[in-house]
Amino acid sequence: MSIDISQFLDTFYEESFEGLDIMESELLNLDVGEADEEVINTIFRAAHSIKGGSGTFGLNAVADYTHVMETLLDEMRAGQREVTQNAVDVLLRSVDVLRSMLLSLKDNEDLDHDTIAKTHRELKVLLSGGNSPTESTATANTATESTAEEKVLGWTITFKPNADMLQTGNDPVRIIRELDSLGDISIEVNTEQLPELELIDPELSYLSWTIKVSGDVAEDDIKECFEWVEDECELSIIADKPEATTPASVPAAQERREGDRRQSDRRTSAKSSSKKPAESSSIRVNIDKVDDLINMVGELVITQSMLSQIGDSEEFDSAALERLNDGLTQLEQHTRELQESVMRIRMMPISFAFQRFPRLVHDLSSQLDKKIELVLTGESTELDKTVMEKIGDPLVHLVRNSLDHGIETPQVRLDNGKSETGTIELNAFHQGGNIVIEIKDDGAGLNHERILAKAIDSGVIKKEDKLTPEQVNDLIFAPGFSTAEVVSDVSGRGVGMDVVRRNIRALGGTVEVQSEAGVGSVFTIRLPLTLAILDGQLVRVGKETYIVPLISIIESLQINPEMINSVTGAADVYKLRDDYIPIVRLYDIFGIEADTTDITDGLLVVVENEGKKIAICVDELLGQQQVVIKSLETNLKQIDGLSGATILGNGTVALILDINGVMHLYQHSRKLSTVTSHQKIIAA
Repeated sequence: MSIDISQFLDTFYEESFEGLDIMESELLNLDVGEADEEVINTIFRAAHSIKGGSGTFGLNAVADYTHVMETLLDEMRAGQREVTQNAVDVLLRSVDVLRSMLLSLKDNEDLDHDTIAKTHRELKVLLSGGNSPTESTATANTATESTAEEKVLGWTITFKPNADMLQTGNDPVRIIRELDSLGDISIEVNTEQLPELELIDPELSYLSWTIKVSGDVAEDDIKECFEWVEDECELSIIADKPEATTPASVPAAQERREGDRRQSDRRTSAKSSSKKPAESSSIRVNIDKVDDLINMVGELVITQSMLSQIGDSEEFDSAALERLNDGLTQLEQHTRELQESVMRIRMMPISFAFQRFPRLVHDLSSQLDKKIELVLTGESTELDKTVMEKIGDPLVHLVRNSLDHGIETPQVRLDNGKSETGTIELNAFHQGGNIVIEIKDDGAGLNHERILAKAIDSGVIKKEDKLTPEQVNDLIFAPGFSTAEVVSDVSGRGVGMDVVRRNIRALGGTVEVQSEAGVGSVFTIRLPLTLAILDGQLVRVGKETYIVPLISIIESLQINPEMINSVTGAADVYKLRDDYIPIVRLYDIFGIEADTTDITDGLLVVVENEGKKIAICVDELLGQQQVVIKSLETNLKQIDGLSGATILGNGTVALILDINGVMHLYQHSRKLSTVTSHQKIIAA
């Protein structure tokens, strides 16, 4: 029975991308000159796995490319080659190319053969010990002429697996297929040890092979095919000596092999484009989380059985009622615990989002001629996989801005009495029901004078406006705002910051900045742990029920009429200690009928968003509840002031307030009210 291995292709891609991330991370950890042997082994193992897997799935272009990387790494781990900065840089570029190749094959797109060939030549140059392709070619030609007599026509291989080799998961067919990729082969099978059919154990190996490999193939390449089974077989590799070899024959052989590779690349591309693989989205879950989930399901089954027995009982007395109440209490507890267990499965450490930044800092600091140290803390802090995927781009933008316009050049830092090496810190931690991510740099900080001048010139504020330092910092999030004197390909602090804030708001989060000139800046992002569950306060306005996110609520209070003040434009504010907070009437915002329009008869729910407060007037507080969020945009359409909906226990639908959207609707209604008032005055 043949097995269709294409079903495992998505898993191969997923594991290969993880392997590339490991290679990139460890390459950045390599100490030039005296590299840690274990670090090199880790990089080598990742490359070796990608090469082996790609060969199994017939992705020969990837296998051939990775083979050169693997050879270079093998020489490094054997101590035959010094680890240089140039070698690390070339390997990092090769990781990028390999990632691009895998993405192209996964998405059924054509490979970028020019880029592949360029980095492939760079790797070959390193292997030859040269510094340029020209030098490498010259060295290779010299070696060809001086060692022509050492070349071989091919190899004769005797391969006899141990009887139990198949039980370790190793397949002789895969090894023979790998040999076939090196050159032309002929195979002779020895069946002397094969028993009668009824005596065959399918888990044992009885065959051996004599394999002839023709062509200019290195012995190391032959041995590499058997690397994983060298302790599980009898192996003999004997060179077939040539009668004569002319210098012209070697390039011809090389040309034939290159032609074979190009043909293999074309076959690979054609195969991958014939059928597009389905997109894969998976999460690796710790077995402890799965065990907790299984235990909770078991508890639910027990509770359900108990409730069923009560329901099947012919007599229903006070004792049965008491047992029913106990069972329902247990059911509620187990359901909540089951929900939490399921949500924990979606939780992943934020290290998956942080792992891209060492490479980013490495590349951009070299590009900008800056010395920058990256410090990552709180990498084990967990958040929902969906949130993690969507927060990546805003984080990259903030880090790039810190690199480009936050951290000064080494000389400027020295002139200002700082260390020439700047520091960027990424820190993540849990706070209440949120995750907080801080991006901190010890750079120049925000220049308030330039920000104000730019804001006035662009019409964001008026010259006579008086702003607090926090409000000045907040100006960088205005659409299109930038103080960058030169637009670079890295991006300037302020460019696109409105997009950063908008993307973070879309996740139900906030972003704030604190800065001190000459000391540095701290960007603080607050996000919900998950986008699927929300802790909310239920409120009633007329016949409608709304949910206010608990993370936005400061306090709820009875209205004291003496604390209400009316200001110009018919707006009401409530004096709460030292603050004057605008009062927002939801029945006006959403056009619904309330119990009364006299706000002194209602309640106020004081909420905050990005440092701004409003007091929402409601008829009644109904209690707190954790709800499952349903998207309005998916099921109906996007509505300003609402972030979603949920279904309550009684089957009715409650709408979830978007506090930022409610603030915008309130401000818009105030502007309309002011315009209407002015028109009435003019008409009078």
